[in-house]
Amino acid sequence: MVISVPNNEQENDNEQNDRENTAEASDFETGSITVSKDGHFIHCLTIIGQIEGHYILPSQNKTTKYEHVIPQLVAIEESKEIEGLLIILNTVGGDVEAGLAIAELLSTMKTPTASLVLGGGHSIGVPLAVSCKRSFIVPSATMTVHPVRMNGLILGVPQTFSYFEKMQDRIVNFVIGNSKINEDEFRNLMMKTGELVMDVGTVLDGEGAVKSGLIDQMGGLSDALDFLNIMIEEKNNALDNH
Repeated sequence: MVISVPNNEQENDNEQNDRENTAEASDFETGSITVSKDGHFIHCLTIIGQIEGHYILPSQNKTTKYEHVIPQLVAIEESKEIEGLLIILNTVGGDVEAGLAIAELLSTMKTPTASLVLGGGHSIGVPLAVSCKRSFIVPSATMTVHPVRMNGLILGVPQTFSYFEKMQDRIVNFVIGNSKINEDEFRNLMMKTGELVMDVGTVLDGEGAVKSGLIDQMGGLSDALDFLNIMIEEKNNALDNH
């Protein structure tokens, strides 16, 4: 019989590796990862599928949960190591208030931020795309701009329509305040008829989104990372001068 004597150092190493593996797995599950680019640590956060609000969506749906994203944004803003944040969007939209909450947090961060629309940035994905310091979109991506919609039973009373109007105004004011598009043009895109089947609104491709002023520029991953590195360098130089 061979009796093995516990090795405390080996056990500690194994525990450390387990913790690191768990942390990495957790990061990948929430769609976030931190990478080093040109000596700067940039955090990448993906917003995919449907933005989940106060109600849990079916398990087969790809979702982004706002209760996961909001604490991550707070941690990134407070972190001394993370110098930039890249938001990658491929979303069909979702809960209006949850999406606006995330967008408002992004727009008020001091950490250099950039957004990149891949695939789609539809519905409430529009405010999320414009919330960063600079927004990018690939040519093949699309963005759907349409009025606020609500599922389920609603009361056909004046108060309901007033609520819809106020919610829509919140989205419009946020978008025009964080992009180059003017209010009249954005409302025209929202209310356009004949383009969407059984709905009103507009679908913009990458070029159309930039031409309208909704998105800052066409570009891909390398363009967004280059922009973040420039912003980080400028911020560090400004701090050094002070």
